[in-house]
Amino acid sequence: MVSTSKDPVLAVVSLSGGNDGMNTVIPYSNPRYRDYRPTLGIPEEMIVPLNDTLGLHPSMAPLKKYWDEGKLAIIQGIGYPNGSLSHFRSMDIWATCEPVELGVEGWLGRLVKELDPNKENVLTGVNFGRGLPRALAMEGVPVASVGDLNSYGLLTELEREEQRNEALDLFGRMYGPAIGRGAVEDFIRSTGVEAMMGADILGTAPGMYRGEEEYLLGNIGGYMRDMVQVHNANLGTRVFFTTAPYNIFDTHANQAVGQSNLLNDVARNVDSFMSDLRHHDISDNVVTLLYSEFGRRAMDNGSGTDHGTGGVAFVIGEQVKGGLYGEYPSLEPGDLEDGGNLLHNNDFRSTYATLLENWMGMDSKPIVGGTWEKHSFI
Repeated sequence: MVSTSKDPVLAVVSLSGGNDGMNTVIPYSNPRYRDYRPTLGIPEEMIVPLNDTLGLHPSMAPLKKYWDEGKLAIIQGIGYPNGSLSHFRSMDIWATCEPVELGVEGWLGRLVKELDPNKENVLTGVNFGRGLPRALAMEGVPVASVGDLNSYGLLTELEREEQRNEALDLFGRMYGPAIGRGAVEDFIRSTGVEAMMGADILGTAPGMYRGEEEYLLGNIGGYMRDMVQVHNANLGTRVFFTTAPYNIFDTHANQAVGQSNLLNDVARNVDSFMSDLRHHDISDNVVTLLYSEFGRRAMDNGSGTDHGTGGVAFVIGEQVKGGLYGEYPSLEPGDLEDGGNLLHNNDFRSTYATLLENWMGMDSKPIVGGTWEKHSFI
């Protein structure tokens, strides 16, 4: 399937570490919020109101204009049954849509295979970062993995060999214990990742880009700028993926400053990303999903928050129908699981199914493993 510049494109950003949803989308009118967050509660005058009951963390203020435009959807209470509090396991579940068995195939890898079954374009799916993310892993599906787009097409053969070895090592350390080192090596060879396919093509993208937006080049900013460069180059990429540094959102301590800085990084870079797409007149066919593998506990621990379950996700784009989707988890003590976990009330696979069917035009059942009620944000 040969892509055109008008085909729908999905960009996915993982906020690794379990972002605290309760201090990201804040139930400021609920007195339980102050009860549970005596240390970390955000002063009401600083909260960016969305309506009479919910507001954004002040560091998320750059995204408020997209809410006002009706381009920002907030998915409340997102999660899955019997949520795992293990980073590795929960990330794996979100990546493979397999909450019971250990999955091997990533949902975005399955999507790339459906979009380009004959591998006509080695750049149908591109990861921005080192190694091969689980979400894009699929035997026989080539995925280019870009560490630095500006130098990607200029690597020497020795440097490419080093990147091949790094990709193998990163993937092997993460998944080797589960599927075996030999299987990892065979998997990477079969996908063609070790060949760094598409390097020369990707290397042409920066020369076509005239960026005026300022990104924060710390955690995800550089990668989001690179997404715009590749999309602007019209190389037929349909799926973009990047992730914040491993477990950076794991705010057990010093959360007041730590999460504020992290959310500022996310919001300003997403704002720059959207503005950049608009500046280049290429925003109409891009939808972006931001998610974290789980939320945090309702009660703070005096300095931070511990691993929880129900969380929050965001979908942003020109074709998005903004608003609140799902219900905010109940803060009543009797409704909290295990003494402090917010109940999820909508399965993350419903969000995936909505993006796959209503945006990408695909049958979601073989990709997410069943039928899930869709939202109406597309």
